[in-house]
Amino acid sequence: MKNSTAGDTAHNDANVPRPKPAGKFTNNTNDHNPKEMVDELSFRLRDMPDINVPQLDDDIDSPTEDDAPQRDSFTSRMLFGPLGASTSTQMSPLTRSPWASYVERSATDSSDANANYTGLVASLVREEGNIYSLAAKGDMLYTGSDSKNIRVWKNHKEFSWFKSNSGLVKAIVIAGEKIFTGHQDGKIRVWKVSAKNPSVHKRVGTLPAFTSIVEKSMKPKNYKEVRGSHKNIWIKHFDAISSLSFSEDQSLLYSGSWDTTVKVWSVPDFKCLESIAAHEDAINSVVAGLDGLVFSGSADGTVKAWRREYEGKRTKHFFIDNMLKQECAVTSLIINKAGTVVYCGSSDGFLYFWEREKLLSRAGSLKGHKMAVLCLEAAGDLVFSGSVDTNICVWRREKGGEHKCLCVLSGHTGPVKCLAVEDERGMGSVCRCRWTVYSGSLDKSVKIWSVSTETAEGERPQQPSGSSRAKSSSGQIFSRMRE
Repeated sequence: MKNSTAGDTAHNDANVPRPKPAGKFTNNTNDHNPKEMVDELSFRLRDMPDINVPQLDDDIDSPTEDDAPQRDSFTSRMLFGPLGASTSTQMSPLTRSPWASYVERSATDSSDANANYTGLVASLVREEGNIYSLAAKGDMLYTGSDSKNIRVWKNHKEFSWFKSNSGLVKAIVIAGEKIFTGHQDGKIRVWKVSAKNPSVHKRVGTLPAFTSIVEKSMKPKNYKEVRGSHKNIWIKHFDAISSLSFSEDQSLLYSGSWDTTVKVWSVPDFKCLESIAAHEDAINSVVAGLDGLVFSGSADGTVKAWRREYEGKRTKHFFIDNMLKQECAVTSLIINKAGTVVYCGSSDGFLYFWEREKLLSRAGSLKGHKMAVLCLEAAGDLVFSGSVDTNICVWRREKGGEHKCLCVLSGHTGPVKCLAVEDERGMGSVCRCRWTVYSGSLDKSVKIWSVSTETAEGERPQQPSGSSRAKSSSGQIFSRMRE
């Protein structure tokens, strides 16, 4: 597989053409073949033809502070029944939301008295379209899809929404009361929760700002060659934004794009401080942490490390090391909450990790998936990996540095594209070992799971069919639970 050339045109979502809008994902059935769904993947691989993205219609208009009575009509809607049941007769005619919510396990079953439960709690299902991004904060969940709307959920119920001018919301991150969304059009949009009404989100900025574009466009030195003979202002992404990440103090925002660059933004004033020509092919993930280090992963098969330094009032990033170089695309990166381990997801189904104590030399690899790993999330000493094989593996890093596969969450019928995790202690639970996991999939659903580390070592939740063992690169075999 050769690398993309400078003469290539726009990056695409997968290594095969995208399906048409009326494709196989429009029906809510359970007979999806994960291998057939690879054409819907949203990470960038190499050597792909140009495919035009179909124009998608809006879901609904964004709410305003005068819309509270109308919002209440669907906020209180909770549908009970088997996943996939028709909702046309249960939805209010006043409700135009394309989402439905299904409770799989009651609040009583998931209470502190049953804190050892690990499994599915609820499902949020769209009528059509796929889920590309998630972000959670407390009991609030933000979902981004291939529509122009970002949905807001509270306690498994649809709470609000806000609309951008571009579809395909590919990344969502939260800093305080501000929400940053990365889009297919190469722009970052900034939203803030209204002080008068928490269900209202107002757009407070776009990165780069129009005034910055006008200012930079006045000087020829600000134009850089981006593809072939085309030139673009260096503060602008000219292709889809695939990843967003904050610095440790949340003063800087990093954006990775399919245009092969990482851009550094000042969060207080929304100005672009630097553009890093990081890779030879599309960037699928960027994460910041570890004492000013930044890591980028690309479809060119590499993971690169960069160090942030300050030159007076300016911020400058310097290349340190090429941590990984392989034929398979790097699809995702995450740093654990302690800032001691960097994890990488690969399109060959492996997870690789590096430890700070070992000067970021590769510490090992984990094999728990049969197909490409698309997303990673970390919480406490746990790491969650979502894959094209429709499963979510839950890994725990032991004191000696070894990793154990605690359980596998199985329930999606399509590739798992994005993950978000919240500690249930921050959601009113007294349990110290229970987590709420949100997973977005190309089966048009978001699933909400409860994960207890006590269950993982005791009762053992259900497993998907296939191999019952996971193996590390060192040859140590981690026992899994059988069905």
